[in-house]
Amino acid sequence: MARQLTSFSKFLIVLLIVGLIFFAGNYFLNNTEAGQDLKEKAQIEQNDSSSSNGSEANNNSNKSSNSKANTSSSNDKDVVKIGVVTWGGYAGGQYFNEGFEASTNSRFYKDYGIKVEFKVLDDFQASRDAFRAGEVDLLWQTIDAFPTEVNGLKDQDPVIVWQADWSRGGDAIVARRGINQVADLKGKTIAVAELTPSHSFLINLLQAGDIGMDEVKIVPQASAIDAAEVFKSKRVDAAVVWSPDDILCTKAVQGSRILESTRNATKIIADVFMAKRAYADANKDKLRKIYEGWMKGAAEINSDPKARRKAAEILAREFTDRGTALTTDEAAEMIGNVYLTTHGDNKNFFGLNTNFNDIDGNKLYSKMANVYRDLGFIEGRVPTWSQISYPSLVNSTTLTGEMHFPEAGKTFTKVTEADKTKAALSNKAVSIRFATGQYKLDDNAKYIIEKEFVDIAKTFGNARIRIEGNTDNVGNAASNKKLSERRAQAVADFLHEEHGMPRNRLIVKGNGSDNPVASNNTEAGKAKNRRTDFQLVQE
Repeated sequence: MARQLTSFSKFLIVLLIVGLIFFAGNYFLNNTEAGQDLKEKAQIEQNDSSSSNGSEANNNSNKSSNSKANTSSSNDKDVVKIGVVTWGGYAGGQYFNEGFEASTNSRFYKDYGIKVEFKVLDDFQASRDAFRAGEVDLLWQTIDAFPTEVNGLKDQDPVIVWQADWSRGGDAIVARRGINQVADLKGKTIAVAELTPSHSFLINLLQAGDIGMDEVKIVPQASAIDAAEVFKSKRVDAAVVWSPDDILCTKAVQGSRILESTRNATKIIADVFMAKRAYADANKDKLRKIYEGWMKGAAEINSDPKARRKAAEILAREFTDRGTALTTDEAAEMIGNVYLTTHGDNKNFFGLNTNFNDIDGNKLYSKMANVYRDLGFIEGRVPTWSQISYPSLVNSTTLTGEMHFPEAGKTFTKVTEADKTKAALSNKAVSIRFATGQYKLDDNAKYIIEKEFVDIAKTFGNARIRIEGNTDNVGNAASNKKLSERRAQAVADFLHEEHGMPRNRLIVKGNGSDNPVASNNTEAGKAKNRRTDFQLVQE
């Protein structure tokens, strides 16, 4: 005969079952991968909920509190923290993340299971301190200015992991009335933030105009924003500024103009991200996935107007929440002042495409290292490109389809007669020796052109190039003019055939002996007059 359990026995059995369930659940959450994932998702959802519930209060907070909230570190050690500034060039990653905060809505999380947070650190020194302290895992950098600070970060052993953008209008030089070309800057005062992308832009612009840094008067500033304020106060003749300060400066100073910007100077300022080598090595797969998602986001923004508008909405919302009031249209303009690089562009940048013959990371980094050393801003050697580049993330990523192709070069309209007399922005004189009466280029002439001008032409990729041949006064005027045209054409053929520059970009003009730069009464003067002038001309 079966015996019935007493009420107390039943209670003990229920208690035992509940205990077993509790301990089994606790073990599952803390000792299995699936359990850890559930805890992480619950934490993110809780954070999102808290953020949503506090949004109204946050919107009413002041700039100081917004900045403080944004720079506080997440407690989740698995969040990849990326340090950025208020700039449109990082839109690819921020758009793919659906915002700046780590969130389950992020495509990084949905597609790769990775949590990403963007931290706005507009103060330069604070951003570097955060990188050293490990408060950010990736940090913005520009490859042109990197040589000036890489030695100061040697304890962190920084490496460049991918390129985010090229500046395309985001940086500009504004000048007062009467300064219409680069030559007019000689002897003038120029406000610029030294050892920054602004400084690199100015150096390249002066180089294109045959002006040395010692031929202008630099007025150093802490930032491009400060440079703009100095120009507005009319204390300098020109200033290198960021958009939209270029427009604001021309409005504030009557008769002033934007002399040049990175819309033409397409290959000077390359925004990249750096990581500590130890971190990159330990998180290679995670970083590769972030890179892949970032490139997908950039490609969508480049090819789809709706995606571009959504990216602008995200930037407007996030920057406004952090104290920089920004409308969607202003954010769209900010994105429009850069070119978001694709996976194909990154392959070119890291030298993974052997057929690429334009400005890449190695050429830009190495050139600016030499320039800043010659100017006395760098002592000793800096690491080589092979020591600081980290191409494995790009090299191990496969993205197919036209949207991931590298940027195509600008399509120029057909050259007209008016282009031959159009005002030039800058003039670079290059002495090329020809045998008397000859116009074919020898190997030495080709070397001189490559050394003195080809990199300038590639750097200012959206500007036309006018090639003007000049002779001394030996011979009659008609024959000299014909000879100078043939010599200029020979140079144009060389640039097209060996360096891939479009025919329609090249304006060929022969001056004969009409434009001497020295006296034809001496052999030395005649030698100076037998020259080829390379001029940058805006289309």
